[in-house]
Amino acid sequence: MKKLFSVFFIALFAFASAQDSKESKETANRFFYELTFKPKKDSTKMDKVITILDITDKNRSIYQDYTVIAQDSIMKIEIEAMQKAGMMKDLSKTLKSPKISARIYKSYPGMKVQYVDKIANGFTPSNIGYSEDLKFNWNILNDKQKIGEYNAQKATTEFGGRKWTAWFSTDLPFQDGPYKFFGLPGLIVKIEDDQKNYSWVLQGNKKVKDYTEYSYIENLMQAKGGKVNELTREKFEKTFSDFKKDPFASIRPMMTQEMLSKPIPGMDGTVGDMVKKQEKQYKDFYNANDNPIEISSQTQEKKKK
Repeated sequence: MKKLFSVFFIALFAFASAQDSKESKETANRFFYELTFKPKKDSTKMDKVITILDITDKNRSIYQDYTVIAQDSIMKIEIEAMQKAGMMKDLSKTLKSPKISARIYKSYPGMKVQYVDKIANGFTPSNIGYSEDLKFNWNILNDKQKIGEYNAQKATTEFGGRKWTAWFSTDLPFQDGPYKFFGLPGLIVKIEDDQKNYSWVLQGNKKVKDYTEYSYIENLMQAKGGKVNELTREKFEKTFSDFKKDPFASIRPMMTQEMLSKPIPGMDGTVGDMVKKQEKQYKDFYNANDNPIEISSQTQEKKKK
């Protein structure tokens, strides 16, 4: 799973840990947003992914890619079969990869935003993140239209080096939205930038009982990443940039030649072959997007010049 571990390490750890962690019960309103985006600046190709905004009864919301969570039932069957057979299986042929690796938390009512992603710390996933006190300067307009089944009103703002148009609905009593967006008198049901690099549209919602923000795989592997290591945004971006350039940097010293040469039961090739394959998939994943939602401050300065 390219959120942090390769599918190989998921398979490996599935045998070591088969306990779901027990957490206090939480429920959530889950809002499904289809995100249409342009991953490469110099291409016209668009991509799509379903993302979710979970607004819980514990005064917080969590925004993330839905791809892996959507496959929970399939993965449960696959991993239980692997455990029963005592054989590994290349789950990359089964598991569809996410497009986005980060999670975004907002704490109510102050709406402090926390951006969290995972890096590898040896074989252990580690959460790093930064926090922001964002204030969106919304211009609420009189324009109204129906977005899906909801009556919506138009608003505009500037954020992250882009100009945004949002449609919010007071039919949904949450002053929240996808990604970091919030602060309108209702839920944001559609938002896009003026160049249409990123566009979110609400597709539906449901109640989730016994809520957990983590996928079956993360719970099974106890791969939630632990307590978030809070960094400054600058330090976060440097740390994550280094990780993307060499995702296996902290794992490589732990892999002996003897370990790398071992064959994997039920799979073609050695551990070393699989590591090389997964390293390439990691790099392909991170190189697939050079058009972030928020344009860096350096890029913005260049544009002004």
